[in-house]
Amino acid sequence: MILHHVTRHHARPCRAWARRLTLALLMTLTAAVSAAPSSVWISSWMASPQPVWQEDFAFPTKIPAVLHEQTIRQVVQLSLGGARIRIVLSNEYGNKPVRIGGAHIALSAGQSAIVGGTGRTVTFNGKDSALIPPGAPLISDPIDLPVDSLSSVAVSVFLPDETPANTFHWDGRQTAYLVPGDQIAAPRLQGGTTTDARIFLSSIQVQAHSGAKAIVVIGDSITDGNGATVDANTRWPDFLAKRLAPRNVAVLNAGISGARLLGDRMGVNALARLDRDVLSQPQAETMIVLLGINDISWPGTAFDPQGVIPSADALIAAYGQLIMRAHAKGIRVVGATLTPFEGALSGTPLSNYYQPEKEALRQHINAWIRSSGAFDAVLDFDSLLADPLHPKRLKQEFDSGDHLHPGDRGNQAMAEAIDLDLLL
Repeated sequence: MILHHVTRHHARPCRAWARRLTLALLMTLTAAVSAAPSSVWISSWMASPQPVWQEDFAFPTKIPAVLHEQTIRQVVQLSLGGARIRIVLSNEYGNKPVRIGGAHIALSAGQSAIVGGTGRTVTFNGKDSALIPPGAPLISDPIDLPVDSLSSVAVSVFLPDETPANTFHWDGRQTAYLVPGDQIAAPRLQGGTTTDARIFLSSIQVQAHSGAKAIVVIGDSITDGNGATVDANTRWPDFLAKRLAPRNVAVLNAGISGARLLGDRMGVNALARLDRDVLSQPQAETMIVLLGINDISWPGTAFDPQGVIPSADALIAAYGQLIMRAHAKGIRVVGATLTPFEGALSGTPLSNYYQPEKEALRQHINAWIRSSGAFDAVLDFDSLLADPLHPKRLKQEFDSGDHLHPGDRGNQAMAEAIDLDLLL
């Protein structure tokens, strides 16, 4: 009876307390929803910074050693659009400050031309000029230039001082224009020279709709686009970006031609650049890893004459480090198998790029990627691109011609074969 009495006595106060609690929770949730941002800043394009190398390396840098009183105009295809935009310049490998005398952005009209009426002056802390300290990036102020997904913009930078070009991206696969004087706002550039490398420009960010996410692909020349048509945006991450833009997902290409898991030279090793290129990217949700073929194949070639082929254990340990560090940041990791390369670079000074013992190591690593369970998901690019009659070789229709890099059709096949649900 006492229990029954207590229950009856407290029934009305308990119901009133429950109503007050429910109302308070609803008010809190409403406030949280109202306070949630309607947009977020996210990288929509990137080119991983690299240090320039010495003249004794196999490839020329394709850029002047020093720039002075010159304008650089670089064209970029974005992956995700947004209401506003800002640029990121990098002096990561410079040993003295870089002075930016002026910068400009506009929608691209093709080649060096810009779309009339879309030009905007780029400012830094409200000023037209800025200094980039050695080793540092420089982010511009937000620019009121709405951009669509998959649209192209032209970024122009004027360098008034003698400026060593120590930070660049070698395999840009897009024509950049270097002209004398301050021509940052010119409708079309006149005179000068061209290159397909990137200089100082490392990222473009957009103010995208709330819920936007980024997928970062950390890779080598196969991801960077070597073998793809210049100025055509036919790298495999470009094709993937077309599929993911409707889902409010950006695709960031952190490929570096010549990149390795463990070694430096054409850019620092993947473990050294992981924080910069992947973990620090705003809204990054997934990392795709397509790396390792250069670790296996460089040793003994003109790239690395005294190099020793790494053990499978050393490569697997490197993958493990990438995975653990990404997981610690809540980023999913998708592993991609290493693609066929028999006959790679034959008839060139790098004709010993392929060797049977290197192929055996590739097969070992691919078996581990497929079966270890270390990755959250696996993309089997090896099986996709292999010639069914000669599985150590690329299928002819996918081969760019050097038996190492996929061409445009191969890149498209790679992107279209991906189950997008594996990535998100």
